[in-house]
Amino acid sequence: MMTENVTQLNKSNIIKTIGSMLCLCLLGMIVCSTALAGGLDAFAGKKGTIAIAGGTAHIPVMKKAARAIMTANPDIRITVAGGGSGVGIQKVGEGLVDIGNSGRKASDAEVARYGLVMFPFAIDGVATVIHAKNPVDSLTAAQVRDIFAGRITNWKDVGGPDAAINLYSRDESSGTRAVYWKKLLKKGPIAVSANIVPSNGAMKSAVSRDLHGIGYVSIGHLDKTVKAPKLEGVAVNQQTAMDGTYPVVRKLYMNTKGRPTGLVKAFVDYVTGPDCVEIITASGFIPIQ
Repeated sequence: MMTENVTQLNKSNIIKTIGSMLCLCLLGMIVCSTALAGGLDAFAGKKGTIAIAGGTAHIPVMKKAARAIMTANPDIRITVAGGGSGVGIQKVGEGLVDIGNSGRKASDAEVARYGLVMFPFAIDGVATVIHAKNPVDSLTAAQVRDIFAGRITNWKDVGGPDAAINLYSRDESSGTRAVYWKKLLKKGPIAVSANIVPSNGAMKSAVSRDLHGIGYVSIGHLDKTVKAPKLEGVAVNQQTAMDGTYPVVRKLYMNTKGRPTGLVKAFVDYVTGPDCVEIITASGFIPIQ
């Protein structure tokens, strides 16, 4: 009889425990769903379009944020284009787009001319990249400068194969180029023989197909298709960019003409707020909070 009572008590406790666990799971699901929806609540009931252009490093974050917003509210249309930082600043300044992205801080002259307001949302590094099968694992800053200036023209001079070095660079409107040129190349010359490509994506694609190529891309664009050799023995990644051991870093900006309002303000608030941290991190950048 006592055994039966104990058994019944155990069954009752098990049922209560399972019930409690189910309630906790349900509560957790509700909390998670509420948190996920919270960042998109600002777009509820809104209609309209947002046009974005400029820095190509920004594109992964912009597209993911736009997709999340448009999925939550199909009455909103967001377009994202590249063109480079200079193009982004010019287009937003001239009223051709709502947000102009730049991988550099707008100059005082640009701010004064266009009435720009800048919104930094992420920290990014700019990495030297070579073909994934290139055996060179590390370069010094002096070697990189000599390569881009055309003073070193063969990979064997930096520990690589006996083969001519093929240079890839960006045009002068690129924020990625501006940071790389200023912080690593120390405003030194870039050989006229360099192949000019229009975006971070195009740079990565070009170098990944050229066994003897060298260029530079946003850290957020690094993947297994290219190789980022160490700089002065320092690995190139988010962590070293964040702690300052890798020095070629910059902020990524959204720029608007005057203070944003309405739908554009909601987008800026979303990207710079806590609800976009996961998107920024997953895109290879360090969120600014």
